[in-house]
Amino acid sequence: MQFDFAGGFDGKDRETSGSLAPIMFTCERAITCKSREHNNSMRPAVSYIRVSKPKQGRSGLGLEAQQAAIRSFCAQRGFKIEAEYREVETGKGADALARRPELAASMRAARKLGKGGKTSSAPVIIAKLDRLSRDVHFISGLMVQRVPFIVTELGLDVDPFMLHIHAAVAEKERNRIAQHTKEALAAAKARGQQLGNPEIGKLRKAEAEERAAHLRPIIESLRGLSAKRISEILNDRKLAAPRGGSWQATQVIRLLMRLDLASA
Repeated sequence: MQFDFAGGFDGKDRETSGSLAPIMFTCERAITCKSREHNNSMRPAVSYIRVSKPKQGRSGLGLEAQQAAIRSFCAQRGFKIEAEYREVETGKGADALARRPELAASMRAARKLGKGGKTSSAPVIIAKLDRLSRDVHFISGLMVQRVPFIVTELGLDVDPFMLHIHAAVAEKERNRIAQHTKEALAAAKARGQQLGNPEIGKLRKAEAEERAAHLRPIIESLRGLSAKRISEILNDRKLAAPRGGSWQATQVIRLLMRLDLASA
């Protein structure tokens, strides 16, 4: 059969060419149906991404790598990310969850995707376990919420018990590194070695004083309120805390003390 690019099939086969149209349409419809079936078969999920330093959050360093890992995992495992939550906040402290509103929001979204029931919650997918925390007690507290967490670097089949084990190992490693660092600094100090860079300390102090002066008009209008209430107001006004993230009562107290010293 010859094909005329200008006018389609040649005259000899023009009658038979019409019979191909239904076949072409059927194939196109089959491809479309298969695509729809693929999308419907994908499981809904929520992604959570966190960095601990404001500088990393501003530059995208760390955030983009986590996002790429999560997207690759979802493509291979049949998950569809329905919502993504990002946070710039430390993972340390017993009140870490209270200081990480995006994590709490990701868990609420996962429950909603699971039709509101805790037992049918959609998973929250993270790139690495330490993006949740290195604290085993914190991880245990999350497991009580009955929202499944999937760690891409650990795989799909890691159950909550194994997450506890991995968290315990990570916590022990963190403590070991901290202890070795403390011992090395103590040894250096004993040898008379100067620790740290005094110029960096001066620069940070100057930055803190400049930040306090900028916030003075706002803080002075809130004098008389509790530190906790002031922190809530600052957060409502979307004012960044010194290290990024949300204001805490302890940060407000330090700011008030700095302003008092500057006025003395």
